[in-house]
Amino acid sequence: MSNERPHSDEPGQRPTPPPTFYGETPGARPHAEDDVERTTPLGQPWGTAPETPPQGSAAVSATVPRPRRGRRVGAALGALALGLVGGLGGAAAYDWMDDDTAPATGGSVTTSPVVDQGSSSGDSGTVEGVAAEVLPSVVRIDVAGDSGQGSGSGIVLSSDGQILTNEHVISAAGDGGSLRVSFADGRRAEARILGSDPLTDTAVIQAEGVDDAVPATIGKSGNLQVGQQVVAIGSPFGLDATVTSGIVSALDRPVSVGRDDATGDSTTYPAIQTDAAINPGNSGGPLVDLTGSVVGINSSIRTTSSMGEGGSIGLGFAIPIDEILPIVEQMAAGETPTHARLGISVTDASSGEGDTMGALVREVTDGAAAGEAGLEAGDVIVRIGDDLIDSGDDLVATVRSYRPGDEVEVAYVRDGEEQSVTLTLGSDADTN
Repeated sequence: MSNERPHSDEPGQRPTPPPTFYGETPGARPHAEDDVERTTPLGQPWGTAPETPPQGSAAVSATVPRPRRGRRVGAALGALALGLVGGLGGAAAYDWMDDDTAPATGGSVTTSPVVDQGSSSGDSGTVEGVAAEVLPSVVRIDVAGDSGQGSGSGIVLSSDGQILTNEHVISAAGDGGSLRVSFADGRRAEARILGSDPLTDTAVIQAEGVDDAVPATIGKSGNLQVGQQVVAIGSPFGLDATVTSGIVSALDRPVSVGRDDATGDSTTYPAIQTDAAINPGNSGGPLVDLTGSVVGINSSIRTTSSMGEGGSIGLGFAIPIDEILPIVEQMAAGETPTHARLGISVTDASSGEGDTMGALVREVTDGAAAGEAGLEAGDVIVRIGDDLIDSGDDLVATVRSYRPGDEVEVAYVRDGEEQSVTLTLGSDADTN
């Protein structure tokens, strides 16, 4: 279809550079699905105007929580102050009118009793317990660079100061910029980038001169269930150490938040959807279960705002920790991250291909996994392993959940007949 944009699971196969994240580093802004609804990265406040997304995509165009500018924090605090002043003014006016008009009354007056109810137990398995356990392992990351300045969040990985965050949080510091980390106990440290990966929107940084940071406990996102309670922690709108809670609203939601400027490949992942409040500045912070284990990295939100920044409407998205741990280990070791690769360019299947929903193969790369297995242009991929494929973004997100060398079954429709083939996924390291 002429209004569809091809997707790809490999560098160089995706035309048309993506819009920047809304209020983020250039190149990170999500697509808007229509003129009203938009998902917004929760990171940097700089960015450019959005582009029109491909039609019929099953993926959620998400915005990534962006780092917050100091002036935005001031605006947020100013709004809080205005609300407080308004509340006091309203109370004063009510009291004045009450003194003027209330009739005299007699008899006894009952007042609210004052008691020492004790403090919350903060036991394991409660939001209080999770907050007490995880807050020491969450940091604020302040970023300054040629594009501007802002802040996001991060997760402590090791006692010597290795920290996991979003790539869009730290990208502005890539060329001559600076990173500064603020720990929960008030300490601050300069930091440097160990590695970053735009395709998964992840990065690892190293805080300097730190030897007793509190590492977070890493869990398994594969154990999550829809409806399960989760907690999000970070610095939304610059408000450090903010804790919100909610449930897992959906799993394996294909979310696309932009494209890698260098390769043209998309930042698409099978997200954890949650209604826990996530706002700009939460980017890079942890989503944890009630055992206090990190199950995801808060990265993007859906918003109804068509202009300016949007806030939480209960549609937040986190990158599952299982899928990105191997990449995190590569970055922490100073290696170039690698990703599984089919070696095809795809778009959404349309009515022109009958009633089949899936990912329509537009082009097959010579010598890549798909071509070696016999897939051809015009095939519609409908399943990878046990995962049904409804769109091009769905395929990319699913392939990203695997590692190079994994063996998978690919089901596809050709000439109205479903077929399947088992193949070994390649690596994008072969194209570098």
